[in-house]
Amino acid sequence: MSDEFRKNLLGPDATLLPEEPEVVDRLAAGDEAVDLAAMHPTSSLVWAVLADEAYAEGRTIESYAFARTGYHRGLDALRRAGWRGTGPVPYSHEPNRGFLRALYALGRAAASIGEMEEAERIAALLRESDPEASAQLA
Repeated sequence: MSDEFRKNLLGPDATLLPEEPEVVDRLAAGDEAVDLAAMHPTSSLVWAVLADEAYAEGRTIESYAFARTGYHRGLDALRRAGWRGTGPVPYSHEPNRGFLRALYALGRAAASIGEMEEAERIAALLRESDPEASAQLA
């Protein structure tokens, strides 16, 4: 693992999720996220895109549900990649961005529906994952 993705000598190494070239390519080609979710239900990126689309259209509850799905799919992927519930998940590693986008979207939707305790918990996890991710995603 490159030094770029180390937190420090005493902390855990960064977790790097695998690439999803087909998902990324199909989104770039203009395929609808809703169609891709059916084909790639484990992709946090697809669920994060759906959450962002729903939020932009004022469908906050749907955004919350899509983001929660992406968050949980991302946790599954992180665990498969060796994550133990703590440690960096750097935004600079592009495959991590689907999870981080879903996490951000979940916090945003939670705050929108008055779930402040969850919004604060999500914000803390996002900061722990990558202190600069919120600024990149806002």
